[in-house]
Amino acid sequence: MESNELKKKNIQTSREEIDYGSVNLRKVAVIGCGFVGSASAFALMQSGMFSEMVLIDADHDKAEGEALDISHGTPFARPMKIYAGGYDDIVDASIIVITAGANQKPGETRLDLVKKNIGIFKTIIPEIKKRDCKGILLIVANPVDILTYTAVKLSGFPENRVIGSGTVLDTARLKEALGSHLQVDSRSVHAFIIGEHGDSEIAAWSSANVSGIDLNDFCEMRGHYNHHEAMEKIANDVKNSAYEIIAKKHATYYGIAMSVKRICEAIVRDEKSIMPISSMMHGEYGIEDVALSMPAIVGKNGAQGKVPISLNYDEITKLQESAKALKKVIEDNKPFE
Repeated sequence: MESNELKKKNIQTSREEIDYGSVNLRKVAVIGCGFVGSASAFALMQSGMFSEMVLIDADHDKAEGEALDISHGTPFARPMKIYAGGYDDIVDASIIVITAGANQKPGETRLDLVKKNIGIFKTIIPEIKKRDCKGILLIVANPVDILTYTAVKLSGFPENRVIGSGTVLDTARLKEALGSHLQVDSRSVHAFIIGEHGDSEIAAWSSANVSGIDLNDFCEMRGHYNHHEAMEKIANDVKNSAYEIIAKKHATYYGIAMSVKRICEAIVRDEKSIMPISSMMHGEYGIEDVALSMPAIVGKNGAQGKVPISLNYDEITKLQESAKALKKVIEDNKPFE
């Protein structure tokens, strides 16, 4: 376990304050208008958080079609300017959501996408960098941890302004599964999936609870006693849920779209919510120079400091192994060269 001194250091991570005089807090950009990008744009339109949204895609007609289709729903939501544009239109966006990338196909892992999507990011991120954008980059495309790392290195942005959607969706899946298992509102479940958004992700059972009650104790209150068996099944179901959805409908997009909306909410409203976003690690749990998901405070300046949670020896070991798997992919692909 980490020392108290190191934990204190982690939660007080330095950050760059965003000059909101140079960006429009009510403007969002979405780069990539595939299933995830268009679903995210639709969720953001419904949220009422933004008054302007620009959609960008390599296929400009696709971006225009999505902008037109989504804008026709604004009379049922709130006034919003939605249009297809180019990179010059993102300069003053407070949040730039990047969903562009190849889709995960049946039988593929998220890491199988790495070469294709690093190549795509090598065309996108330099366009953002040369325009000196001051907003927050929210990386959603997979493999999200590798692409978050790539975006940090290629953009040169302060690390707090480059975050990935990470395991926010996996964590929601875990909460939903636990809520169903225990027949309790999933919003009362407090638990995290950490590490890679992928096959090496870890359910952090040591810190899980239901409204402050230890998870095992709450399970027994509800008549469940086979803790190890149930935890293993739920964790595997969560890890494999995307594969199951992709096998049935060839893509996942509604869940991640809601995750994008939730992260944007925390930023725009400066909620300082704690979410397992993907961000750079610098010595936490012995992990260095890799992006992966750990609970962090999310507010108007992006990632505003990691929050150390209780992990047992086995969970820390698995987290370190997850980091090693991601670092090997980085070393094999050299995304910032």
